[in-house]
Amino acid sequence: MGTVRNILQAKGHAVYTIHPDNTVFEALKLLVDRNVGALMVVDEQDKFLGVFSERDYARRVILKGRASKETMIREIMTERPITVCENDSIEDCMVKMTDKRIRHLPVTDEQSRLVGLISIGDVVKFIIDEQRYIINNLECYINGTHT
Repeated sequence: MGTVRNILQAKGHAVYTIHPDNTVFEALKLLVDRNVGALMVVDEQDKFLGVFSERDYARRVILKGRASKETMIREIMTERPITVCENDSIEDCMVKMTDKRIRHLPVTDEQSRLVGLISIGDVVKFIIDEQRYIINNLECYINGTHT
């Protein structure tokens, strides 16, 4: 099975970020504009602080009766989220996502700098592509053909 590095090589290292002093409303606009489900929260020096997700919005703003234009990201973000590194296996990511019921895993380097983000969709796509490749190779082997 592949690694986080394999996913990032295919999808890229682009990560959408937001500052902790932005409002939840501003973050929601960015989520919609970028068609993503989570933003990484970073400070002025790009230090990784946490994650803001649709789930944070639902649980910590809507269900608490708070106003998105008055609530700051720092008040509701998920601090100290579970992270992975580029050498972690896709299998390890699946276990973490399943056990902790999370959809996004920030990818950090040895200095804890944010270098990417993978989602459950990225993991599923990788596994499907890998299985398709294996099946194709097995069919070619059985049929005596080459791709």
